[in-house]
Amino acid sequence: MDPIDKLTIDTPEQITLELPLAGIGSRFIAFALDSLLQAAAGFLIFLIVIMLASAVGGVNMGGVSSFVPLLLILMVFFLRWCYFVFFEIRWNGQTPGKRMVKIRVIKESGRPVTALEVLARNLLRPIDAVPGSYAVGLVCMMLNKQNKRLGDYVAGTVLIYDKAGGTINAIRGAGERSADMATQSFAARISPEELKLVETYLNRRSVLDVAVRRRMAEQIVATIRKRIGIGPEAGQSADAFLEALALNTRDTADYRR
Repeated sequence: MDPIDKLTIDTPEQITLELPLAGIGSRFIAFALDSLLQAAAGFLIFLIVIMLASAVGGVNMGGVSSFVPLLLILMVFFLRWCYFVFFEIRWNGQTPGKRMVKIRVIKESGRPVTALEVLARNLLRPIDAVPGSYAVGLVCMMLNKQNKRLGDYVAGTVLIYDKAGGTINAIRGAGERSADMATQSFAARISPEELKLVETYLNRRSVLDVAVRRRMAEQIVATIRKRIGIGPEAGQSADAFLEALALNTRDTADYRR
């Protein structure tokens, strides 16, 4: 097991968010799984290229024709450099290996990564990979508490444990059951920054310690109550209130992800 370090984020609302950082061991396992998938995909594509070349007479007694090596070079380039970019953009900071290990790339602010940040962190992958065994990246991760490689420094990203594996949509049903007239009427008064804070907490809460989760939820509720005068009803938990508030804010206000 990796020792659990935490990313601490102080929000403008003076709420402290604590997200568990992925350790070097988890990152290595995820990379190893991705490498195996890349190798398997490469072997499969190689067989397909050879069979297609043979079918059209592209393979002869002297070896493969000139276009086959070109296709193989393009295949290696795509698998080597586009694999991570494609999946981290498509799967919001995860590759198949990261998804299996339950870790995710996010911004240092706690928000999801953008395509630009994904490109930036992966452009440095060749340098991190020097001299072929990711020695530079490994040494870099060992020298900082957030286990960041060079690409993470350039892009401003970190890797966290993401056992929830979901977003605000995952709690839509619970939010609907907890929704009340008060949260519906006050939803439009929530600022975009407050909504981001609530959703960041809801999306990451399952990886938090129970005490930390309770304290964070109560701090967020107190901040919202102080500004707009609304809080949980009698018998309603802080989590249920925040679920309903986030759901109704998205449904009634003109917010975009």
